[in-house]
Amino acid sequence: MLERIWFSAVEATHDFLSAEDVEHYRSRLVSDYLPVVDLTVAELGATVIAFAGVADDRLEMLFVDAAHRGCGAGSALLLDAMNRIPGLLVDVNEQNPQAVGFYRHHGLVQIGRSSTDGDGRPYPLLHLAAPVRT
Repeated sequence: MLERIWFSAVEATHDFLSAEDVEHYRSRLVSDYLPVVDLTVAELGATVIAFAGVADDRLEMLFVDAAHRGCGAGSALLLDAMNRIPGLLVDVNEQNPQAVGFYRHHGLVQIGRSSTDGDGRPYPLLHLAAPVRT
């Protein structure tokens, strides 16, 4: 189920990835990425439509099923993580302007940039942080 949501979201927002790269990340999702995060899901009725994964002080993943984009599930998951973790950190693909805009809309600010992703692939990341509420 989570893999289906992940793939749907990636197809809708990650057009900069090659098919080989999508398969590389998909092959690691269940075995490598999901086991190291605390997962939270958003449901519509009894159907999971989005999920987020947090590790330490970082939002490591946030994916919304393409058919449910814009319904508030992603915002709810992000706001939940921001409420639980002051100064939440997020890395976002620079080549995903929709995601960059989403995080900026929610007040996250850029604190750095990397020219490659966490796997060393040529997909620049913007390092963002949520403001600490006092």
